[in-house]
Amino acid sequence: MSEASTTGGGESFAELFEQSVKNVKEGEVVRGTVLSIDDDHVQIDVGFKSEGLVPTWEFMDDDGTLLVGPGDAVDVLVEQSEDGQGRIVLSKEKADRLLVWDEISCAYKADEPVEGTVVARVKGGLAVDIGVKAFLPGSQVDLRPVRNLEQVVGQKLKFKIIKFNKRRGNIVLSRRALLETDRRKLRETTLQTLAAGQIIDGVIKNLTDYGAFIDLGGIDGLLHVTDMSWGRVNHPSELFHVGDEIKVKVLKFDPESERVSLGLKQIQPDPWIDASMRYPIGKRIQGKVVSLAEYGAFVELEPGIEGLIHVSEMSWTKRVKHPSKVVSVGDTVESVVLDVDERERKISLGMKQIEENPWSKIEEAYPIGTKVTGTIRNITNFGIFVGLEEGIDGLVHVSDVSWTEQIKHPGEKFKKGDAVEAVVLKIDKENEKFSLGIKQLQPNPWEEILKRYPVGSEITGEVARVAEFGAFVKLEEGIEGLIYSSELSHERVDNPAEVVQAGQEVTALVVKVDPAEQKISLSIRALSDKEQREALKRLAAQQSQSQTTTLGDLISEKLAKKAEEGEQQ
Repeated sequence: MSEASTTGGGESFAELFEQSVKNVKEGEVVRGTVLSIDDDHVQIDVGFKSEGLVPTWEFMDDDGTLLVGPGDAVDVLVEQSEDGQGRIVLSKEKADRLLVWDEISCAYKADEPVEGTVVARVKGGLAVDIGVKAFLPGSQVDLRPVRNLEQVVGQKLKFKIIKFNKRRGNIVLSRRALLETDRRKLRETTLQTLAAGQIIDGVIKNLTDYGAFIDLGGIDGLLHVTDMSWGRVNHPSELFHVGDEIKVKVLKFDPESERVSLGLKQIQPDPWIDASMRYPIGKRIQGKVVSLAEYGAFVELEPGIEGLIHVSEMSWTKRVKHPSKVVSVGDTVESVVLDVDERERKISLGMKQIEENPWSKIEEAYPIGTKVTGTIRNITNFGIFVGLEEGIDGLVHVSDVSWTEQIKHPGEKFKKGDAVEAVVLKIDKENEKFSLGIKQLQPNPWEEILKRYPVGSEITGEVARVAEFGAFVKLEEGIEGLIYSSELSHERVDNPAEVVQAGQEVTALVVKVDPAEQKISLSIRALSDKEQREALKRLAAQQSQSQTTTLGDLISEKLAKKAEEGEQQ
């Protein structure tokens, strides 16, 4: 057939061939057929007057596996319509890249997600391979800021294209936009089904000092630290990590504010139910010290059950000011159950009850009247504490120091560490009090004082000091009497210092002696009254004597009077 031969349409083969050559343009992607494959090239027919060659490696995957075979249809880019040897220059790799840009452009226009692999950490975010390189800003990685972007590298994820510029080769992605869309849809579903009392699955989203935020499916709920466990939880991080899956109970749900309160311990049995049966009074138990307060130590007996050992229940003999002096957090201690209150969720424990109470035998060791010797451990304004043995102190009250001395403060007479001798006066086992006396080592001189200064006797002494209420008069060494203001004079005395002064010698009457209170009351006024009474008695006696006359005396007196009158006449 000659070149002038025509086809059924009236066109010659030469014309058709020339037309196909014209259709193959440089820079376009065309479809061709694989003719043959060798180690170096893949021969492809794209309808040109000669076949094109493409390097074989362009049709291999990362493992070196060949992905095409003879007869397969492939898309290639026409780089050059004819080289020096008259063959067309093709590229599979560049064709794929152009096709990817077209697909990405379509996805961008249709607002459809694309899939890609995070390949590297770059400034401000991450590099993503979606067929071409794209940029994922750090703020668009997740719903919440991701502190460590390195952990995302290597992950295959879906993204939304938020910026696209083919001419500049610039693509910006967002994973957050897709997550927000999914979250909104999930939130609507969750809000329709959420109800108080429901037990649902969630994921730990965030941890704070006061609790954990749980993602319930598009909506967050708060699991407060007090609702995590029946036991003590100092911080949520002790139990959970972000990302943990958890099953919780909806305690409260407000559809308007969309606030959800969750509970975990409410799914488990309350350990306080029948606690009094498991911990009867008097039972010896062991537990771990979990917290200290000024007033005692809290001991965990089991998760959710804690007992308090008050400082007063830590030792029979030592005065424990703070529990840290006896126990530390983390210690395992043995104690005795003293009381259980299931309603108030309280258990009282005692450590000292593990040992015998030394006060139960104190009367046997120190009978009343026994002389003891000890060291002064403490001095107060009301007395001195004398240590007799470890934890056993006896109190010598200031009133039991001396029979006669007026002691304002024991510190005037004693020092801490002094050894003293005393007598056991009283033992109060219930209140753990031990009373001692020093003055009781000597006989009570007031029995003799009562004889030396009987009521009604007159005494003379020197004013030792003057107070607002009266004057103290020294009678002998260690013995003073008090003249109250009202007893200084018959007249009203507002200021005793205006009537008597220190060093002045006064005489008064003993009006009262109280050996128990060690007091002698004196009175100048009473002495004056006594003297007046005695003077009146003497006067009355004299008058009575002058009034005793005879009848003869009266007659003689009258006769003498008449005779005197006659002489005058």
